[in-house]
Amino acid sequence: MPNRILIADDNIANVELLETYLLGLDCEIATAFDGQETLEKVRDFQPDLILLDIMMPKLNGFEVCQTLKSNPDTAQIMVLMVTALNELGDIERAVEAGCDDFLSKPVNKIELLKRVDNMLRIHTITDELERLRTYIDRMEATNGPLGSHERE
Repeated sequence: MPNRILIADDNIANVELLETYLLGLDCEIATAFDGQETLEKVRDFQPDLILLDIMMPKLNGFEVCQTLKSNPDTAQIMVLMVTALNELGDIERAVEAGCDDFLSKPVNKIELLKRVDNMLRIHTITDELERLRTYIDRMEATNGPLGSHERE
């Protein structure tokens, strides 16, 4: 199943550029043009990664990220903030909001692709780890703690 990437930016030219850069990847892409639409698309599209602009109408990227990361159902979604803001205070606010990484505009294609690849790998590993934890929990619930039969 291909990864799902949501591009959230109010500037259509930026969205089209990011879509073009991601063309070679095996992924499904959806787009959103403001913060509120981003949250709606997250619910419907269920992305693995969001390329999130900070300066957007309705809700800014900080607010969107904080909303996603504070909800257990969406906290695992990787968030790469892509922004023209590069002041130290903006980076600190992005980290405080829970973003996983950030990239300054203008976006370098190679840097974007490498970060997207790394973040999707982390997401996949995290998913696999969560599935393994769930499996172990089920096994322990059914059979008792692992190794408990050895103590009998």
